[in-house]
Amino acid sequence: MDGKVVIVTGASGALGSVVAKAALARGARVAGLDRAASQVPATANRIELGGMDLSVATEAGKAIDAVVAHFGRLDALVNIAGGFAFEAVAEGDPRTWQHMYALNVLTALNASCAAIPHLAASASARIVNIGAIGALQAGAGMGAYAASKAGVHRLTEALAAEWKGKITVNAVLPSIIDTSANRASMPKADFTKWVTPQELADVILFLISDAASAVTGALLPVSGRV
Repeated sequence: MDGKVVIVTGASGALGSVVAKAALARGARVAGLDRAASQVPATANRIELGGMDLSVATEAGKAIDAVVAHFGRLDALVNIAGGFAFEAVAEGDPRTWQHMYALNVLTALNASCAAIPHLAASASARIVNIGAIGALQAGAGMGAYAASKAGVHRLTEALAAEWKGKITVNAVLPSIIDTSANRASMPKADFTKWVTPQELADVILFLISDAASAVTGALLPVSGRV
């Protein structure tokens, strides 16, 4: 991955920060995009743009263009920005469905559409999205979240078909990621069964590497030991 320019959305989060760090360690130049204010000082190989609402197409476009202006190119986009809500359908709020769609689908859609004109100039262009195993069959309380992540799955497949031979587009489907937030919400769970951010990052980095040039349109389960 030496010298490749990689954008990671949701870069200040539990997974995004690990992916960004791992990509840097493998020689990539990394731009982090996040809604939170940037806490990372800029270096020759890393910049971070905070205050970005990627659910708004114009903001996503400005952010992607700023990264390309800084590094001069773009080789990979990793769409990690997103969110989760647990809410029963009948007792819930329709706005939760809209919120999940905005956080999970629109962020990936807008970032991808803004990045594609730049990615098309790369000989090894990659997009990796974050889906969810829970979107393959929704459980109780998971309707809005699962529907939005199913949208990410279909977005992945459509983009892969439309850009076959030019840009590979894949998604990883984690089960429960071992984060401090998930541990706090499920304190009695067996954390050893969950997939760690580093394990998930390793799969993501494979998909944006040259070794994955023949993989596109894949929805790859990364379930840990669940």
